[in-house]
Amino acid sequence: MVVRRRGTPEGGTLSLALLLQDLDFGGTQRQTVELAHRLDRERFAPELWVLKKGEDLAPIAREYGIPVVRLGDASYVSPGSLHRLYSTLRQRPPHCLTTLTAVPNIWGRLLGRLVGAPLILGSCRGGGAPKRQHEKWLWRFADHHMTNTVQLKRRLIAECGVPEAHISVIHNGVDVSYFSPPPEGERERVEAEDGPVVLCVARLVEDKDHASLLTGYARIAADHPDAQLWLVGDGPLEANLRKRVGKLLDAAGASQDRVRFVPGQLDLRDIYARASMLVLPSIREAMPNVVLEAMACGLPVVATQVGGLPEMVAEGETGLLVPARNPEALGDAIGRLLTEVELRRAMGRRGRKRAEYAFSWRAMVERFSTLVESLVYQNALAEGPPGESTWLG
Repeated sequence: MVVRRRGTPEGGTLSLALLLQDLDFGGTQRQTVELAHRLDRERFAPELWVLKKGEDLAPIAREYGIPVVRLGDASYVSPGSLHRLYSTLRQRPPHCLTTLTAVPNIWGRLLGRLVGAPLILGSCRGGGAPKRQHEKWLWRFADHHMTNTVQLKRRLIAECGVPEAHISVIHNGVDVSYFSPPPEGERERVEAEDGPVVLCVARLVEDKDHASLLTGYARIAADHPDAQLWLVGDGPLEANLRKRVGKLLDAAGASQDRVRFVPGQLDLRDIYARASMLVLPSIREAMPNVVLEAMACGLPVVATQVGGLPEMVAEGETGLLVPARNPEALGDAIGRLLTEVELRRAMGRRGRKRAEYAFSWRAMVERFSTLVESLVYQNALAEGPPGESTWLG
């Protein structure tokens, strides 16, 4: 048995622990840092709890003044970091422990439940998350779940048996003032001088299926001799993808120089400004930030019909959707937008408007804030006066 401690402030500030595996570049990590920054400090006192080494986003957290609690400094989640998590939860349990990324969603829930954490808010934010996080067995260890797509909510219900009332959908947000289109006419001027750029921003890993993108691009390379392909991101497949570029473009009679590999970087605004479209050929996704950022920057999007991408990209309005693992369809969609310049421009304008009204940070933060407050105070009402403990078997 474990003791589940209660004790909720009556109208006071809520302490919020956002538990992450690391602060490396990643969509969930970036969304979490931005969320913590934007939460109303009269309502919440957020902290980032981090289980292992990973510093990419640490400078931004410091700039924002967000407290970071280091639970481990190894390159992996060690037994020591889990022990420190357990001890920290026992010594100063937050009003809400929010578990983010895979390992925190496993160990954060188990240890949180063991010490009697007042409220555990689990999350499921990626196409492979239900399996990686063992949701079929571990969903019961969270008081509530949040997903960033309707598709993930449906999967949790159908595949893992999570009750519908146990899940809330909160779409990712994007800063539409930070990510914005270049000055009017600038994109057109650069394209006229240097040619259009087909942009893909994604880790160089299997799930992103760069192989299909390269095959599709090679199919239309001869018809669009001025179009470049930029692959922005790092990952273990870079060497293999470089070899594939050589074979495919040599066979197509095109120069290998037309494909550029660009290291991943924190600020992508200049790259979005140079691009003509964003392409994401993933075989698994939830709600990738790069799509929202590209839309906010006025780019049309070509993406696969997986995960939450159809919830983001309005087919025929803000971009084109194609089946996954289909290089021919991907190449045709890219070729269409390269050919139909006015369609490309119109989709980019509509994408910007969609980012503004459907995916603003203000809406995302308010939905999260309202959810946490309602869960905390529902628990307080259900469990009795502050300070009481209840036994769970």
